[in-house]
Amino acid sequence: MPSLDKPIALGRTAEVYAWETGRVLKLYRDGFHPSDADHELRLARIVQASGLPVPAVFDIIEVNGRRGIVYERVNGPSMLDSMGKHPQATRHYLRQLAELHLEMHTRSVPELPSQRERLQWKIKQAKPLPQELKVAALQALESLPDGDRLCHGDFHPGNILLTASGPIVIDWIDASRGNPLADVARTHLLFSTARLPGLSVVALLVRLANRWLLDQYLQGYFASQPSERNALKAWMPVVAAARTEEGITHEFPQLLEIVKSSLTPVHP
Repeated sequence: MPSLDKPIALGRTAEVYAWETGRVLKLYRDGFHPSDADHELRLARIVQASGLPVPAVFDIIEVNGRRGIVYERVNGPSMLDSMGKHPQATRHYLRQLAELHLEMHTRSVPELPSQRERLQWKIKQAKPLPQELKVAALQALESLPDGDRLCHGDFHPGNILLTASGPIVIDWIDASRGNPLADVARTHLLFSTARLPGLSVVALLVRLANRWLLDQYLQGYFASQPSERNALKAWMPVVAAARTEEGITHEFPQLLEIVKSSLTPVHP
């Protein structure tokens, strides 16, 4: 078995190490349940079978008491890094992001977990969210249409690797079957809540840039189905309510405002 060296990537749940030739090991951090790796392996295999450009997934192994998953090593910068290095190509990258999302949403994946059930669970578990807004968000979710499309759950330029053979979509731990508009709403939130705190000139410029980035992505996604863009609005407060469960403190005021401005509190 290869020995672990310095991680080549770090995440909230895991560290990624170079492994055997052409492979990497995603090793879960201490404290995560062993079943988390089993769950991710199952999702990764389902998504790989869909035919979307994703890293090949192999086996689960254990190293020093920690469980990990062996993946194909994908060589190439993230789309996010490429946008930083080549800002003149940003519009092209964002249209490519939209095209990838559209392609993903053409695939039906009945074997994946339910997006609706995941959103319900997250809203119920969202400790920062007042109870009357939880009830309102859950009622709003009940009124929205279900779906069986492949949804990523965390789709943004940092999860796209640009390789010599084309873009590869990574990080499928939140994959589900559901309504594409809920998936687009999640990406919308990731663009619109990613910001520097405060009112400095730099912070304001970042907010303006994010607004432009978001608009380019949305234009690309809805170019062939413009009427669907209005339907996206109904998903925004529901997905925002679910995101409050993730405990990202600096985003909470904006997420709460999205929920409060769109939903009428329901007192249980």
